[in-house]
Amino acid sequence: MEIIEIKKLQHLRKILSSYFNTLKPVDDKLEVETKIKKLDYYELGCVITNMLKMCVLTLEQDANKSQSINVALILEMVIEMFPLDEFEFLNEISQMK
Repeated sequence: MEIIEIKKLQHLRKILSSYFNTLKPVDDKLEVETKIKKLDYYELGCVITNMLKMCVLTLEQDANKSQSINVALILEMVIEMFPLDEFEFLNEISQMK
C-alpha cells in the first residue's frame, strides 16, 4: 500500500511543476497586474466572479443608455486571469484514483 502512495506522490510532484502558473510571485510594482498576481486562488475566484457579474449588469441595462463600462475589455481580462492550468492539474489529480 505504501508503494502505491509513494508512486502517487511522485506523480503528483511531477505534474505539479507543470501547473499552477496563473498566480506567480512578482516584484512590488505599482501596477494593476501586480495586484492581481498577488491574490490567492480564492480571491482570484471572487475577482473573476465579480467582474462577470459587472458585465451581466452592464449588458442588462437599457440599450438607450450610454454604457460607460467596456464589457469586451473586462471579459478579456477575465480570460487572462482564469486559471486553466490549475483546473487541468485538478483534473489530473481527480483521475489518480
